[in-house]
Amino acid sequence: MSVRLGDVAPDFSAETTQGSIQFHAWKGSGWAVLFSHPKDFTPVCTTELGAAAALKSEFDKRHCKLIGLSVDSVESHLRWEGDIKDVTGHQVNFPMIGDPDRAVANLYDMIHPNASDTMTVRSVFVIGPDHKVKLTLTYPASTGRNFQELLRVIDSLQLTSGYSVSTPADWKPGDDVIIAPALSDAEATEKFPKGFDTKKPYLRMTPQPDR
Repeated sequence: MSVRLGDVAPDFSAETTQGSIQFHAWKGSGWAVLFSHPKDFTPVCTTELGAAAALKSEFDKRHCKLIGLSVDSVESHLRWEGDIKDVTGHQVNFPMIGDPDRAVANLYDMIHPNASDTMTVRSVFVIGPDHKVKLTLTYPASTGRNFQELLRVIDSLQLTSGYSVSTPADWKPGDDVIIAPALSDAEATEKFPKGFDTKKPYLRMTPQPDR
């Protein structure tokens, strides 16, 4: 069964490169990015894990933990970490789940048989403090992910969870945001003292409210 937006992310116990975890307890009251890679000792995955490790401090600033997964063993992951550091210059600094029996992969519907019936696709789940899934992404094995984009998405999710706003196309932190259509102009004036620009009755732009 697929995991959809708004669902509680399934809890699980697993062995990782940093010890045994119970997922919800490990995640705690913060955010998490759970992402799968098809197989250890493969080229695209090597670059991805190095890129994620290089940005871990940025995820930390957002109170967001990273955790990877593939259907290989923890021992395989640990051997692979040396290659990742050699190639990218970054030591893997977050846990990677060993899932040789595919228990977690199946729980999160990470195996897509039309792509591969043995390896996970490049799945991404952003999970909020309430343990609910806030974003899902699925990439094919041939396409590496953009971890800067994940940071941008988390910035948007965290902003929009605290204010009655949404973020427009290509938004980045500091750009103007969209006021929720459900708010009247009077309510918007009260909530957003910096003012707003009415492009259309349903599209009102205001400066980012937490800056």
